Amino acid sequence: MTTSRRILLAGMAGLAVAPTAVAAAPAPVRDDTTVAEERFARMIAAAHAPDVTCAGQAERYADAHWPDYVMAARAVLDARV
Repeated sequence: MTTSRRILLAGMAGLAVAPTAVAAAPAPVRDDTTVAEERFARMIAAAHAPDVTCAGQAERYADAHWPDYVMAARAVLDARV
């Protein structure tokens, strides 16, 4: 599976749960985030970047905004269990 397809699928998964997960909890703290949650949150953030076609811009957007997507990442990872 190509990287762009993974990013797209992760973004779609994040969109499915993000509105309820973000509304239900306050902004996450970086200290209690696991590595898996951080990586998945970065992937979801990259999928939501304004210009997904530019990998560099998507990566910079993910670096800056991944804490906003931690709750969505947790919801998706918890749903897998």
